Amino acid sequence: MSGELKRGLEGVLVTESELSFIDGDAGQLIYRGYSIEDLARDASYEEVLYLLWHGNLPNSEELDDFASELAAHRSVDDGVLDVARELAAQDESPMAAVRTLVSAMSAYDENADFEDVTDREVNLEKAKRITAKMPSVLAAYARFRRGDDYVEPKEDLSHAANFLYMLNGEEPNDVLAETFDMALVLHADHGLNASTFSAMVTSSTLSDMYSAVTSAVGTLAGSLHGGANANVMRMLKDIDDSDMDPVEWVEDALERGERVAGFGHRVYNVKDPRAKILGEKSEALGEAAGDMKWYEMSVAIEDYIGEEKGLAPNVDFYSASTYYQMGIPIDLYTPIFAVSRVGGWIAHVLEQYEDNRLIRPRARYTGDKDLTFPGIDER
Repeated sequence: MSGELKRGLEGVLVTESELSFIDGDAGQLIYRGYSIEDLARDASYEEVLYLLWHGNLPNSEELDDFASELAAHRSVDDGVLDVARELAAQDESPMAAVRTLVSAMSAYDENADFEDVTDREVNLEKAKRITAKMPSVLAAYARFRRGDDYVEPKEDLSHAANFLYMLNGEEPNDVLAETFDMALVLHADHGLNASTFSAMVTSSTLSDMYSAVTSAVGTLAGSLHGGANANVMRMLKDIDDSDMDPVEWVEDALERGERVAGFGHRVYNVKDPRAKILGEKSEALGEAAGDMKWYEMSVAIEDYIGEEKGLAPNVDFYSASTYYQMGIPIDLYTPIFAVSRVGGWIAHVLEQYEDNRLIRPRARYTGDKDLTFPGIDER
């Protein structure tokens, strides 16, 4: 097969989308025409979901109705909770648990096997159920593994605040709720990243939305896609435990041939705009707590890597210290990524269904040809 080989499909255009745009040279990210800076500052996660799924920002009445519908779907069926308990008892990893629980949720959705998988209205109902329940099943799993009881969701809390409530058993203050909501907004969509493309490939076969989201969760679990924010925080804790200057610690790590987590990006050639916003949040949380060490450590590492390696931080670099200062366990950082990104996955699946074509690339064959088949005694 002739043609230029593009390993990893780098730079290959495979579809058209109205959902998000990235300018890697300018450090720009937009969702349906709106800058991520404006959305992070002024929009709730519920507004961003509506924007991604419907194509426009909701008015006040539409937002109230949409948020209420989401909230009404937060409760988890007993059968799914039983699965969460078993996964926690078996010490399953958080991402594997989320993958299994999303799949299990389909058994309790009467529309999961609806004959026409491209029916938009049915899919929007599935979208609400999946998006509303993912935080609930993650919180349930997290509580079960530490021996705590399941906390029923509250419909009068926002999507972000309710997750923190279900995770910790107490309602978060406004600062924590707003910070987490902003983090959800920042992670909601990001073009055709690996997990989004995985969801699109699955849906292009006319498989259902639960299967597409399960595929995406499994893809995000890979260390080259998700997990960097957890690795950043583990690095910061190692530096803190070592009592070394952070720059000296990083220098030693680089001399050993190790990578410094949270730097570089397949698309951005400059600082990730989401990292700028989360850096400000990390600083604000540190000031509020009277402990600036995580933020100051991060800034020192950013400055050094920028000067020595010419690399800028990505979204994971400052989300790490932000989540840590919120009291969120480190191994939940990537599942939280999924809790947010499910909105974008679903938006791309909806878009795929609207003008579907089976995604079926080809590979250039480099093996032998014209071999003579040997009999069993000749091998």
